[in-house]
Amino acid sequence: MDTVQTVVIGAGVVGLAVARELALSGREVVILEKENAFGTITSARNSEVIHAGIYYEPGSLKAQLCVEGRGQLIEFCRTYGVAFRLCGKLIVAEADAQRVGLEKIERRARAAGVDTLRWLTGTEARVLEPALRCRHALISPETGIIDSHGLMLALLGAAEEHGATLALRSGVIRGEVCADGFDIEVSGEGGPMRLRCRELVNAAGLGAQGVASRIEGLKPGSVPPLHLAKGNYFALTGRCPFSRLIYPVPNEAGLGVHLTLDLAGQGRFGPDVEWTDRIDYNVDSRRGDGFYAEIRSYWPELPDGALQPAYSGMRPKLVGPEAAAADFRIDDAVVHGALGLVNLFGIESPGLTASLAIAARVREALDDGR
Repeated sequence: MDTVQTVVIGAGVVGLAVARELALSGREVVILEKENAFGTITSARNSEVIHAGIYYEPGSLKAQLCVEGRGQLIEFCRTYGVAFRLCGKLIVAEADAQRVGLEKIERRARAAGVDTLRWLTGTEARVLEPALRCRHALISPETGIIDSHGLMLALLGAAEEHGATLALRSGVIRGEVCADGFDIEVSGEGGPMRLRCRELVNAAGLGAQGVASRIEGLKPGSVPPLHLAKGNYFALTGRCPFSRLIYPVPNEAGLGVHLTLDLAGQGRFGPDVEWTDRIDYNVDSRRGDGFYAEIRSYWPELPDGALQPAYSGMRPKLVGPEAAAADFRIDDAVVHGALGLVNLFGIESPGLTASLAIAARVREALDDGR
């Protein structure tokens, strides 16, 4: 049986950020990833947005870690040459009745420590974005876009520089809590192998609940249910007339069908919200019919036939469609009873923006448990 100090399960953006943080602290770190490359699941299927932290319940982990993580993320990108751009974002209300939604966003943002939002009239918003139609808008100058693959590559490189090792095609079959750590059985090309570690971080994203349920010795009821919300994206064919991200007033399940840009200026719309009981990344072209109506509420000149199915992603939600949005969960021994284990559940948006701050919280939890 091989022995290592710390194992991180999952090589998405959060797992890689955690591995870097723990390697920087002097730990011997092995990253286990069941796929044949890093960051191929949730981290590769999102809007690539750097969020300012304006949507989340004040005092929640999402609010705290998004605000903390945004600054850390930008500093990391500048240090390591990861491409990003603070293009800004307009949150728009198409009618006077929706202004109350913008007012709620502004109050929540201020309570979370974000005081950079500014009100615009519809006329002022159209000066910035002539193709836009709205009655009221909030502009968020701190919102941006990022090369998520470049970020993960830089995080992995920084982790490896400090001794971390990435093991691909290495899924966790089962685990057991022991007196001095954890015994885990790992799949591999040469067959299963056993690995012992003193510390274990479950950053498996969509698979986090499955991994935790296969670890013997955790407190009953400590693994929350997983609810899957699929988000479909459609690409805009032709030139995009906007230079900033455009978001409608959010709804209960998400931030609405919004316009995001990639670093080349190509426009894409999404995600919508499709509750499902299975992981399936196929995009039904018929869902684009609903996109047109939503987009034309703020861009009435969207041409017919301008949207093409692009890709989809899955949100690992902790509650279903009828419940209020759940917070991130960073569960230590107080929750599950196993000293040295940190389970990360429900790490959806703004997980990318918050990734470095999440990593710091994980290190603190492990330090406190020593």
